[in-house]
Amino acid sequence: MTVYIALLRGINVGGKNIIKMADLKRVFESIGLCEVKTYIQSGNVLFKSNESEESLCNKIEHEIEAVFSIPVKVILRTSMELEQIISNCPFSKDEVTEAETLSEVESLYIALMTRNPLKENIECIDVYRSESDKYHIVGRDIYLLFHHSIRNSKLANNLNKLNVPITVRNWKTLSKLSALAKSMEMKCH
Repeated sequence: MTVYIALLRGINVGGKNIIKMADLKRVFESIGLCEVKTYIQSGNVLFKSNESEESLCNKIEHEIEAVFSIPVKVILRTSMELEQIISNCPFSKDEVTEAETLSEVESLYIALMTRNPLKENIECIDVYRSESDKYHIVGRDIYLLFHHSIRNSKLANNLNKLNVPITVRNWKTLSKLSALAKSMEMKCH
């Protein structure tokens, strides 16, 4: 069985689309997913399944909408994909340290997309790249480095121009999810 991490877009943000993690866990279990675990309130769910990514996304999105009446986009990564994201950070340790020194808050984020963005859409966000807002796109993941804050970032505020369903997590959250997924895989062997 594959260990998957489901990243739900836009739940429990700013008091909107509130879903309790215990309820979310039950929904995942009700559609036959195994060893379901949730991590923090932003909608991160780890589970095991033999199904394909596309089939799982459709099933999960349908069930969440049916149970909570909230249309939610689900972005999936396997444990292996998450591990690659963590080990392939294109920013140097120095770049990250410099950004963290200048910022009061998290600096390094990953935006996860359902599919690769089109080249012309990437050009639309390229104008927002600056010394203080940097990005690297690797397949369907975008590494984002902010020297001030993601909140005031023109780059972050214009990621929707990529025209692909996208959800953003900070580096600490993704690192923790990767570690949790790895420990779930260990139990398989």
